[in-house]
Amino acid sequence: MELYKRIIEIVDANLINCLVPIILILILVELFFKNRFETKKVLNLVRWTIIFYTIITWTFYLIGIATTDNPDEYAFINRATRPYAWAYWIMFLSALILPLTLFIKKLASKFWYVLLVVFGMKSGMYFERFVIIVTSFHRDYLPGNGNAELIDLFAFGIGMIFLQGLIITILTLGIFEIIKRKKTVYNNGYN
Repeated sequence: MELYKRIIEIVDANLINCLVPIILILILVELFFKNRFETKKVLNLVRWTIIFYTIITWTFYLIGIATTDNPDEYAFINRATRPYAWAYWIMFLSALILPLTLFIKKLASKFWYVLLVVFGMKSGMYFERFVIIVTSFHRDYLPGNGNAELIDLFAFGIGMIFLQGLIITILTLGIFEIIKRKKTVYNNGYN
């Protein structure tokens, strides 16, 4: 179970967190190079990645709830019934239901809808980072101003996520372009 959890963490850090820049770059490529690259196929790959990731992580979560020795690790009841239950339910449903709407092909072919789904999936992470940043601005107990280092670290993290998303997008578009050219050569050579 620990290996499975570690694999999900690696995929989450290296792919799922980069989905926002991937989709934004796909939108820009589609705007600047109209129908030149296989952006719709890459978006379809992103769609299926989101769907499989959602199914796998929620299966893992449900198995963890059913077989855990430590109920505090999966504190579903406490979070779902406390004062901020509305926020928990919004995050919970947008991480579970919203990605599964990508089974509808008409919705999944729209860049902006897939971007909305990704924001919904990771809304808990974005909220957590927002809270960390805001609370760091209100630390009155520190002798110096540690906010500059935190902002630099935060900006570096965002920059790395965007760079990683750019690299993944370029590689994926390149792979689909190579596949398209091989099909074209194969079809033209044997007709």
